[in-house]
Amino acid sequence: MPPSAPDVIELAFRHTQDQLFRPFRFAEWARLAFVGLLAGEMGSFNGCNFNVPWNHHPRGTQLFLGGPWHGFVTEHPALFAGLLAAFLLLWLGFVVLFTYIASVMRFILFDSVVASECHIRRGWARRRRAGIRLFCWQIVLMLVAIAALLIVVGIPVAAAAMLGWFTHAGEHVLGLVLGGVTLVLLLLALFVLLGVIHVMTKDFVVPQMALEDISALEGWRRLWPHLAAEKAGYAGYIGMKIVLAIGAAVLFGIISVIAFLVLLIPLGGVGALAALGGRAAGWDWNVYTITVAVVFGCVALAIVIFAMALISAPVVVFFPAYAIYFFAPRYPPLAALLWPRAAAPEAPPEAPA
Repeated sequence: MPPSAPDVIELAFRHTQDQLFRPFRFAEWARLAFVGLLAGEMGSFNGCNFNVPWNHHPRGTQLFLGGPWHGFVTEHPALFAGLLAAFLLLWLGFVVLFTYIASVMRFILFDSVVASECHIRRGWARRRRAGIRLFCWQIVLMLVAIAALLIVVGIPVAAAAMLGWFTHAGEHVLGLVLGGVTLVLLLLALFVLLGVIHVMTKDFVVPQMALEDISALEGWRRLWPHLAAEKAGYAGYIGMKIVLAIGAAVLFGIISVIAFLVLLIPLGGVGALAALGGRAAGWDWNVYTITVAVVFGCVALAIVIFAMALISAPVVVFFPAYAIYFFAPRYPPLAALLWPRAAAPEAPPEAPA
């Protein structure tokens, strides 16, 4: 009988210790942190919310709309629309580019954990084809998610608007409340479903794609009978992974905050000295000084992000290892790769001369 989700936790911990600490190699640690960052593995146990105080001024919105931007929009609407379209296209291009990079890096991370050795350049050349297949799957899933979101949100909101619920909200309080609660539950169910599909794909479909050179759709077709035959086992895996992710988020979140505060001292000191020195030298804000400030901010942000990735390297190794050791007893090609001696048949004894 295959081991349950709690049974493989110790194996994943031991694998993480062996790969990162026995012996400790900073170059290997840094490569794994880089791969995990680009593969999106850090997002499997932690998340960041950036709350920007747009309206810190009581009349922030009015000042923005009534300032120079208002004149620019009214006097040059075509130019403003072009800039907005260019920004959206640039944003979409970055999303597509980083989705592709993350798809290839997912296979490099899988190979790195299985082999206990990370080779980025070699892995990129080897896994580019599989990465393209995973990238296509992710783009299709993204479009399906957007369409589902538009249906779940758009149809009820449009129906409520056509019925006049928003214009006469006081007459439809009960309907709006019940509809809002139902909409929130539907959105929650949709997000949970998409999250489970994402986790199952990267944990159980990617190994099949890597070892058998198949598409993500074919990997799901082969995985589905396993899910149907062992519902409790895979449900326990998802539940245990949520518990482990919460624990890792708390632990490494505290460590990350401490590291951020430590880094803030030298980075903030350099920035403050540069600002005071520039003011003493009579510098003013212009294209050059703003460019220097932006470059310094980007460098500082890159240092902070990579420091967080270095701190999270144990988690980057642990969660893929946890998935691999859970799935290997259920997937013979992966088991043969992890335990070649156990998978190889014993040679028959030689006949006596």
